Amino acid sequence: MKTNELQTRWQAESHQVIAAVVAWREEHPTATFQQIESAIDDNLARLRARMLEDAALVSAVADLRDKPEQKCPPCPVCGTPVKHHVRDKRTLLTQHEQQVTLERSYAVCPKCGEAFFPPR
Repeated sequence: MKTNELQTRWQAESHQVIAAVVAWREEHPTATFQQIESAIDDNLARLRARMLEDAALVSAVADLRDKPEQKCPPCPVCGTPVKHHVRDKRTLLTQHEQQVTLERSYAVCPKCGEAFFPPR
């Protein structure tokens, strides 16, 4: 996904978040400040998770297949450029309790055997 596609997607989702908060506020006209804050945080957390997932998946190391050795990240143990092993999914939990699923290259160091999801 390209940067302009991300921006368009995130803007559309931002509008949905704003509409959801406005609708929630209309349904809860006597909500306390804390309730309003919680409703806003819940809606923003979903947008934040989408943005985190998308931003991670457009990373240069999300897919190491067919990457030349000089474009692969170094092994965190020995510094040797790693190699793509398999594509695998990893599910993470954000600070706001939202699940993010990343499908990325799982890398293996050809020298020391360290295996990991590249961090960038």
